[in-house]
Amino acid sequence: MKTLLHIQTSIFGNDGQSNQIAQSYIQKWQADNPTGAVVERDLISQPLPHMDLAIATALRAPADQRTAADEQVIDLSDTLIAELKQADAIVLGVPMYNFSIPTQLKAYFDLLARAGETFRYTENGPVGLIESKPVLLITTRGGMYKDTASDHQIPFVQQFLGFIGLTDTRVIYAEGLAMGDVGEDSLKTAHDLAKNLA
Repeated sequence: MKTLLHIQTSIFGNDGQSNQIAQSYIQKWQADNPTGAVVERDLISQPLPHMDLAIATALRAPADQRTAADEQVIDLSDTLIAELKQADAIVLGVPMYNFSIPTQLKAYFDLLARAGETFRYTENGPVGLIESKPVLLITTRGGMYKDTASDHQIPFVQQFLGFIGLTDTRVIYAEGLAMGDVGEDSLKTAHDLAKNLA
C-alpha cells in the first residue's frame, strides 16, 4: 500500500491557498491510488515545540545519558522521522510569511535534523540518511519572488531536504496572489499543475 505524507503549514488551515492546492494534488493521488493512505501532519493544529536549549541538548545527548525529558523529545523526533521514512511521496505546503517559511515548519525541520539518524558527516561532507522519494513543494506568495534574490524560501527548503537525503523535489509556485488577475491566473495554473503532477 502506498503512503502519501501531507505536511500542512498554513496558519489559515483549510482556507490557506497552499493547503487548497495540496488538496488538488491529494485528490488526484487518491484517485490514482485507491488503496493508498494519506498521512496528515498538520503543524498548525498540532504545533511542535520550537528549538531551545533543552531540545538541542536532548537531540545531542548519548542514549545512555538521556533524562526523561530528553526521551520525550527523542520520541517526538523519532515519530516525525518515521513518517518521512515510511512515506512513498511527500507534499509540503510552504506559504511565504514575511519573506520566509512558517516558523512551525522551521520547528519541524529542527526536530528532523539528527546526526546519525537523518544525516552524517564524512570526510567528503554531509550525507543524508533518508532514502530519497518524490517531494512536491507548494509555495504561495503575495508578490513575485521566483528565481530572484528575495526568494529565501525554496532554496532553503531544498537545501535542508537535500541535507537529510530528500533530493527529488518539484515545486509549484503560486505567486502574485495579492496582485489581482495575476494571482487568480497563478492559482488556476497551480491547481492544474498539482493535478497533473499527481
